[in-house]
Amino acid sequence: MSTSLFSIAFGVGTQNRQGNWLEVFYALPLLNPASELVAKVAEKLGYQGGNQAIAFTTAQAADLAEALKGVDAAQAALLTRLAESHNPLVATFLAEDAALSSTPEAYLKLHLLSHRLVKPHGLNLAGIFPLLPNVAWTSQGAVDLGELAERQLEARIKGELLEVFSVDKFPKMTDYVVPAGVRIADSARVRLGAYIGEGTTVMHEGFVNFNGGTEGPGMIEGRVSAGVFVGKGSDLGGGCSTMGTLSGGGNIIISVGEGCLIGANAGIGIPLGDRNTVEAGLYITAGTKVNLLDEGNALVKVVKARELAGQPDLLFRRNSLTGAVECKTHKSAIELNEALHAHN
Repeated sequence: MSTSLFSIAFGVGTQNRQGNWLEVFYALPLLNPASELVAKVAEKLGYQGGNQAIAFTTAQAADLAEALKGVDAAQAALLTRLAESHNPLVATFLAEDAALSSTPEAYLKLHLLSHRLVKPHGLNLAGIFPLLPNVAWTSQGAVDLGELAERQLEARIKGELLEVFSVDKFPKMTDYVVPAGVRIADSARVRLGAYIGEGTTVMHEGFVNFNGGTEGPGMIEGRVSAGVFVGKGSDLGGGCSTMGTLSGGGNIIISVGEGCLIGANAGIGIPLGDRNTVEAGLYITAGTKVNLLDEGNALVKVVKARELAGQPDLLFRRNSLTGAVECKTHKSAIELNEALHAHN
């Protein structure tokens, strides 16, 4: 068996009464762990290779903690705490970044993103949705939907309230990790699996989905859809929208470059290059017809917005008299034509 792994993590989670995993919390996931650590854990837990989630007991946790003291002090300390757990424990091994096959694996990859160990689109998340059970996220943690009514009655009988915050496949990120150097005004609006870069502020109406996020610093007052990554120094105005990779069944990866501004209630369905601005209220899809203007406001040609994808220093606006969508640039007509035909 190879002692080279893509990732390993020790978790504590929640199971339903049938023993199925509802969620897993990994305090210290590792990317490309040391071979000595892998070898010792494999020996103790009987790991034989491949992508696998292995349940272990509190006694095994204490044994692992002792074995790892001279190898990885942080993981040893974590296992010492896990040895006190009243909830089920699991060690998840990812030999390679392959399609997912279990709920603990799915949760590990979401943790790798939110711990900033891997950036969006850096992981194979194929098959994730069927492996994330739809769960009631409550004041007492994750509850299987089939067990919720009974749990609510039990709480009432005891004079308590079992509050249900949401019913969803994804929990909020901050119940699992709070990255350093961020502000999140409403934690329910950032899902586990989001990558929130240092210096990012997510305001109350901002939303960040899994496998998307921000490089930071930046201000998010709009929606960062799944798969969308926002570059340094870019701001998303209130109520604005970024079209996710999954929207409309498309496969174009939407991204926002550095130093961009998407105005309030605007939206994009194309990747933006660096230092782009989209006027408030203007939604640009890939097929939007755009009047391309040079530095002197002369019309160069009419193009579809997809032809401007990824190009820097553009201002997208709507002509208030004609309603036409315009794109203003600092380039001359000749430079613009050369740039547009460079990829032909």
